[in-house]
Amino acid sequence: MAANNRSGELVLLTSSTTAAVVAAAVPAIIVAQAGQPDEYIIALLDSVTDPAVADDYGVVVAPEALAWGALAQAGQLRMDRLLTVHRSAFVQAGVGCLNAAKTEEMLRKWSRLTTRAFYSAIHEPAMTAPFTPEQDRIGYAGRVFDAQEMLLLVESALDFWLTAGRYAESFERELAQFLGVRRAALVNSGSSANLLAFMALTSPKLGERRILPGDEVITVAAAFPTTVAPIVQYGAVPVFVDVTLPTYNVDCALLAEALSPRTKAVMLAHTLGNPFDLAQVKAFCRRHNLWLIEDNCDALGSRYFWEGRWHYTGTVGDIGTSSFYPPHHMTMGEGGAVYTQDALLGRLLESFRDWGRDCWCPSGRDNTCKKRFSQQFGALPMGYDHKYVYAHFGYNLKATEMQAAIGCAQLAKLPAFTRARQQNWHYLTTELADLADRLILPEPTADADPSWFGFLLTVREGAGFTRDQIVAHLEAKKIQTRMLFAGNLLKHPCFDEMRRTGQGYRVVGDLACTDQIMHNTFWVGLYPGMTEQKLAYMVACLKGFFQ
Repeated sequence: MAANNRSGELVLLTSSTTAAVVAAAVPAIIVAQAGQPDEYIIALLDSVTDPAVADDYGVVVAPEALAWGALAQAGQLRMDRLLTVHRSAFVQAGVGCLNAAKTEEMLRKWSRLTTRAFYSAIHEPAMTAPFTPEQDRIGYAGRVFDAQEMLLLVESALDFWLTAGRYAESFERELAQFLGVRRAALVNSGSSANLLAFMALTSPKLGERRILPGDEVITVAAAFPTTVAPIVQYGAVPVFVDVTLPTYNVDCALLAEALSPRTKAVMLAHTLGNPFDLAQVKAFCRRHNLWLIEDNCDALGSRYFWEGRWHYTGTVGDIGTSSFYPPHHMTMGEGGAVYTQDALLGRLLESFRDWGRDCWCPSGRDNTCKKRFSQQFGALPMGYDHKYVYAHFGYNLKATEMQAAIGCAQLAKLPAFTRARQQNWHYLTTELADLADRLILPEPTADADPSWFGFLLTVREGAGFTRDQIVAHLEAKKIQTRMLFAGNLLKHPCFDEMRRTGQGYRVVGDLACTDQIMHNTFWVGLYPGMTEQKLAYMVACLKGFFQ
C-alpha cells in the first residue's frame, strides 16, 4: 500500500463502500493523503469530458498519460469534485500511475481551485464590505486585486524558480508593448529604477555625453527624495528650480537660467500623475543636447500630446521609470521598471541592474552570442568567460518571479485602473468646485491626459485656517491624508551638511512655490478602490470643515 501514498496513483473504487457516490467500480486518482493515515483525497475519473471546465479545474487523462499501468479509455478528472475515502474503499491498488507532467497538471489545477476559494472566502468579502462612515478608514491609496493575482502568484511559487524567469520576461515584454517602447526592464523598486536610469547615463560607453562627478542635473525640490538621491550619491550636482501652481510641476521659464556649461541632464517627476510640460522640457533638452529622465513612478498610464500624437509619459524622454509599490497605479508589492526607446541605453540599464556584467544572456541561459569563450575584454586573458565580464560597477536590482506574476495580472487591469482614477478625479473636482476660493484645486497641464495618483489641495493665503487644521479634521474623520512628499527637499535633515557648507547643489530663484507647498499643500486619495460612497463622504467632510 505504500506505493499508493502518492498523488497521481490510479486505483479502483468498490461499489459497496462508496455506493452513495458511484454505482460500480470506477477508476480514480489519489490526489493527496487526507488527515488520517488511511484516508485519501480521491478524484473520480469521469468518462465524459467537459471543455467548459478544462481550463480551470478539469484534467483530461488519456492512456498515454500513465507512467505505468493500464487505462481502458480517456476521461476527465474534476478537481472540483473530490472525495475523502478510506483505504478499504480500494478494490485494487496500483492499477496505474500518472506520469509526472500529468500529475503536475492535476495538482496545479487543484491549487487553482483552492486559491480561488481562498480569495472568495477571505479577501473578496473584506474588499466588498459596506462602507461605514466615521468607523471605516478611507485610505489615500491601496491594493486593488482579485483572484487572478493570487492564482498567478501561486502558479509562480509552484514553479519555484524564484528569481526572474518566465513571468518576468512576459511582464517586461507586455509593459514595453503597452508603453510603445523598445525595452522595459523589471527591477525591485521604483527607487532602484531611478538609480538605474541615472547610472546608465554615467557609462563610459556614452562618450562625451556621459555624466561625470561634478556635472549638473536640473530637477525640482518639490519631489520625492529618490528622484534626487542618485544625483547626489554619484557626486553630480542637482540644480533646483521652482514649480508652478496649480500643476505642481517644473516652472519651465527657469530652465534657461538653470543651464550652465556643466549641465548634462534634466531629471523630473510627473507630479501625482499630472505630466509636466513635456513639449517645453524636451525642446530645451534637444537644444542643449541634454538627457531627459522622466520619473514616471506616480504617473503610469498618463498621456501627453506631443508631435501630433498621444504618448504615454515616461516614453518622451530618453529613459522613464515606474514604481509598483502598493499605493501606485498598479502593484507587485515591491517592484519597479525602467524603459527606453534607445537600444544602447536599454543594454546599459540591464548591465547596471545585473551586477554590471557585459554579457546579455538572460539568467539561466548561456552563449546566446556564440562567442562566450572567444573574445578579449580589458586586461583579462583572451577567451575569458563572457558571463563573468563586468563592464560597469553595477548592482543586483532584479525583481522576483512572484512579483512579476502579480504584475502580469495587474498590467491587464491598468486601463481600467486609469479610467477609475480619472473618473474619481472628475467627481472630486466637480463636487469641490465651490471651495476654490479657499483651496487651490489641481489642474491638468495643457495637452495632458493625467492618470491621477491623488487629489492635491493647497490652502490659499488668507483663507483663515491652516493646512494642519484641515488635515487634523480629515484624519479625525478617518480620512487618510498625505503631504506632497518632501515639500521642500532642501529643508530635510539629509541636506543638513550640504546646507551648512553651501556645496553640492545649486538653487535657481527662491523656490517660493515649493515653500508654499511645504506649508500649505496636502492630498487625499482617489485610487480605484474608492467607491462613490467613500468619495461622497470625503467631500462632505471637506465641506463640513467650513460649516
